[in-house]
Amino acid sequence: MNYIELEQKDNVYHLRLAREERYNALHAEMLAELAVALEEVEKSDVQLVVISGKGNGFCAGGDVAMMEEVSDKQTYDKVMSDIETIVTKLYLMPKITIAAIHGPTVGLGLSIALAADYIVADPNALVSMNFIGIGLIPDGGGHFWLKERLGTHLAKKFAWEGEDFHAKRAFDFNLVDQVAEGNLEDVVDDLVEDWLKRPLKSMIATKEIYHQYQVEKLKHYLEKERKAQWELRHSKDHEEGVRAFLEKRKPKFTGE
Repeated sequence: MNYIELEQKDNVYHLRLAREERYNALHAEMLAELAVALEEVEKSDVQLVVISGKGNGFCAGGDVAMMEEVSDKQTYDKVMSDIETIVTKLYLMPKITIAAIHGPTVGLGLSIALAADYIVADPNALVSMNFIGIGLIPDGGGHFWLKERLGTHLAKKFAWEGEDFHAKRAFDFNLVDQVAEGNLEDVVDDLVEDWLKRPLKSMIATKEIYHQYQVEKLKHYLEKERKAQWELRHSKDHEEGVRAFLEKRKPKFTGE
């Protein structure tokens, strides 16, 4: 794999996003690799999975260059299918999943982190659903994860504002479960060591009871996101948002 690193240590799988020169921004090939990697992890006997990002950030979301890659419907549907596979597998696999985030964790990157069972954030982590800045909506189940953690009203506000939350504020809003005191990798290693001493089979059973009950709702959100995102990609506001991003200026939206 070119963009994903997998490492198994006894009862733990470490999965690392490895496009550090672009803050692990996701493009079509990387998403396809991540979907395949998670299928491999799912088939294994390990009970704990840690997903993290190499370099200076967990994931800067979808690569803006991918906008051109998915201009036709067939390619778009393939990319969205890979995204849906990724978040659904994280949500449903019979393992405890931990997201270790640092630096930029935004857009689709945040959706992927929120699909994990537990999020540990470095104090320098910056989380945001920044889709609104380019005239789009959260995808990767973003609506589902935000509603689960924030409730409908605050979820709407967070998505609409596209505000950046530092780790402490994200913790206060229940978007992350723990802010690391000290080195993030060491804190996650300590957490893993502690959980390996627990009855993980019982923890996984609880996860399955809750998540199997919610899976149809998640699929509903994913289907609605796929349809709405395709329509919004052809809006004037989206075109303006992308131009403004590339030109490093504030967009002038018109509601069209």
